[in-house]
Amino acid sequence: MNREINFYDAQQASGFIIPQQLRIETEVFQTRYPSFEFGELMFVNTDGDMWDIGTVFFSGDIAGKAEFLAGAGFDMPYASVARTQFLQQNHFAGIGYEWFLQELQRAAKEGRNLPNEKAMAAGKVAQRFKYGIAIRGSTEKGFVGLINNPSVPTANVPADGTGSSALWANKTPDQIARDFNLGLSDVINNTAETSIPDTVLLPSSRLQAISTKRIGDTADYTLLRFLRENNLITAQSGRPLTIRGSRELETAGAGGTARMVTYDNSREVVQFHLPGDHTFLPPWQKSSMTWEVAGIMNIGGTEIRLPKAMSYRDGI
Repeated sequence: MNREINFYDAQQASGFIIPQQLRIETEVFQTRYPSFEFGELMFVNTDGDMWDIGTVFFSGDIAGKAEFLAGAGFDMPYASVARTQFLQQNHFAGIGYEWFLQELQRAAKEGRNLPNEKAMAAGKVAQRFKYGIAIRGSTEKGFVGLINNPSVPTANVPADGTGSSALWANKTPDQIARDFNLGLSDVINNTAETSIPDTVLLPSSRLQAISTKRIGDTADYTLLRFLRENNLITAQSGRPLTIRGSRELETAGAGGTARMVTYDNSREVVQFHLPGDHTFLPPWQKSSMTWEVAGIMNIGGTEIRLPKAMSYRDGI
């Protein structure tokens, strides 16, 4: 039999709320929301803490050319290093929850754990917020995301499908495979083979289409399977290629077209700065009948350090 808590008694209320909050926070952080998962798409850098203002990093390149010399020559060629400093700023954000006496007592009569429900809701909203910044960026803070960084080399796929269309829906399997490998070769060629792409993101509709488009005489041999086994990277290195779908790419390309993203998914190329993950502060009673739990986070956004190790191909 549940013992009724007298929330008018501050000591009883505090004795109930604080243990509940500890359990709730544990449950919230055990819960995952796959539809807003971005940690598999890029390295998540958690260096720092909730109060750091940003991260300073340097991007550099080398220049120089070796030449033949005379034995007594004075014209020694020199190598040089160019280095540019960047600041990745962090921004404070938050989403919490509150409850008041009436709804808490009514929820108790229904056998519901209202603080738990609201904490779960706040956790999901926080995850969705981080996902949006990681993938699309934030116009308010001047962030760009994984799929819309203007420094990444961008091109359209050839418009040689039926009716001079660029859409994969109007192309043969051979043409789609060529377009797919164009993104891979972009990274290899643009980086002079110093970066090898290992991940391709496709609009969800395109991934679904090639996963059911059969080729050859084998019933289960789809175009997606063919691309996994016969792409440029796997053929060259023997390494598997990650192919994933994203609803964010349906209109991410120029003019609202579908975009394919190809990249080297390593922390040297792309990372998401999250020095302070979403954290609940201790609950406090802000009025005679209302309690609040603040939830705070510190976000630095998506940083692409080597833009040429990525490729955007639009129009698919």
